[in-house]
Amino acid sequence: MNTEEVNNPEVKEPQDRSPENAQETDATSQEEAASEAAEKESGEEATDWQDKYLRLYAEFDNFRKRTMRERGDLIRNASMDVLEKLLPVLDDFDRAAANPSDDGNVTREGQALIHTKLRQLLEAQGLAKMEVNQGDAFDVDLHEAITNIPAPTPDLAGKVVDVVEPGYKLNDKIMRYAKVVVGQ
Repeated sequence: MNTEEVNNPEVKEPQDRSPENAQETDATSQEEAASEAAEKESGEEATDWQDKYLRLYAEFDNFRKRTMRERGDLIRNASMDVLEKLLPVLDDFDRAAANPSDDGNVTREGQALIHTKLRQLLEAQGLAKMEVNQGDAFDVDLHEAITNIPAPTPDLAGKVVDVVEPGYKLNDKIMRYAKVVVGQ
C-alpha cells in the first residue's frame, strides 16, 4: 500500500471473495430486503387502520347528527296527532258560534255534546281526571295547596276543604296537580 491509500479513507482494501463471504453477504442482503418489506407492509397496515378509523368516525358522526335531527323532528311533531283529533271539536264550536240560538236549552245541549266529545277524545289519548273530594287528606304527591284557611270544622284540619282545579294524569303520570284549599 502506498501512503495515499493509507491517508485516503475512501480507498477500500479489496475484500475477500471467498464463497463463504459471498453467502454471508447474500444472507445479509436478504435480511435487509425482508426487513424493508416488513416495514413497508407495516406502514401499509397502519395506513389501512387509520383509514378504517377515519371512516368509522365519520360514520358515527353522521349517525349522531341524523339521530339528533330525527329527535328534534319527533319533539316538534309529537303533539300533531292529538291536535288533529281536536280539530273536529274546534269545528263543532265554530258551527255553534255561527248559528246562534235564542233557545238556552239547545245551546246548553250543544255545549254538553261538544264537552262529552272532547272528554272522550282526551280519555282515548290516556288522559284521566284525578278524583279529589272535599274531606280527602292533603297529599303533596297529588295536590297543590293554593291557600290555607281556618278549617270550618275540626275534622277538616289538614284536609282538602275545596277543589279549585281538578288534577289530571296522562298514562298514570301526573300531568297537572289538583289545586286545592287546605284547612288548618
